[in-house]
Amino acid sequence: MFRREVPTGPGSPAGNVPRHVAIIMDGNGRWARQRMLPRVAGHRRGANAVRATVQACAELGVEHLTLFAFSSENWRRPADEVSALMELFATAIQQEVSRLHEHGVRFRVVGDRSRFDAVLQKLIDDAEATTRGNARMILTIAANYGGRWDITQAVNRALAVRVSGGAESGTPLGEDEIAAHLSLADAPEPDLFIRTGGETRVSNFLLWQLAYTELWFTETLWPDFGAADVQAAVDAFRSRERRFGRTSDQVRREAGAAHAPGASSDAPDRAGMPPVAGAR
Repeated sequence: MFRREVPTGPGSPAGNVPRHVAIIMDGNGRWARQRMLPRVAGHRRGANAVRATVQACAELGVEHLTLFAFSSENWRRPADEVSALMELFATAIQQEVSRLHEHGVRFRVVGDRSRFDAVLQKLIDDAEATTRGNARMILTIAANYGGRWDITQAVNRALAVRVSGGAESGTPLGEDEIAAHLSLADAPEPDLFIRTGGETRVSNFLLWQLAYTELWFTETLWPDFGAADVQAAVDAFRSRERRFGRTSDQVRREAGAAHAPGASSDAPDRAGMPPVAGAR
């Protein structure tokens, strides 16, 4: 399933690969409608795109891949579609986790699991336990997830830690305190965000974490998305200069210093972002 080589795009510097890619997988319903099929057919076909995307990202050397599978707002969809999505989620876990494990991919789910039935929760728990020791790539599925929910629960957890630690009430929370309790606190913030299906918004996905992420949108519907599309997005990412508030001259000087003999580990990493202290 997975090859070991790390391909590079045309004219792109080798190794300049985003550490963390986040994707909104949009367009399943429209793909089905264009073919006069029920919406669930688009979701089933979308599972193939997930498989192809995971493989492509692993081969490129991406360390973290986060896929938005089901938002907290998606419960508003017709009940039969929601039920079908939950069944597809469970089936995908059963069919794919052993393959992910074989190839060293860690699987995990972020979001509020309380609305999932006991069977699905058990499948998630078992899949996470099976793959916990894998380190080639971390595949995170955001399910019953929302960016506002994520920030809210992080603030509440940070406040609870303050209270349990006897901190003085009224002391403002710092960014690092909040970030330490976000769902992806142990992952680098996404370098590249991809949304398929032609929409150009982030739709309550990773609102905190996308602050400095490079955004890439495509008209391609999710079921048609594949390795070539991943490569196109990565090539676009490689062509951009990531400044994080600095000037272009500063970025070039720091990049030169990073390649100088004896350069310190505080130089920008391969995606252009200096290492961030703490859980972020």
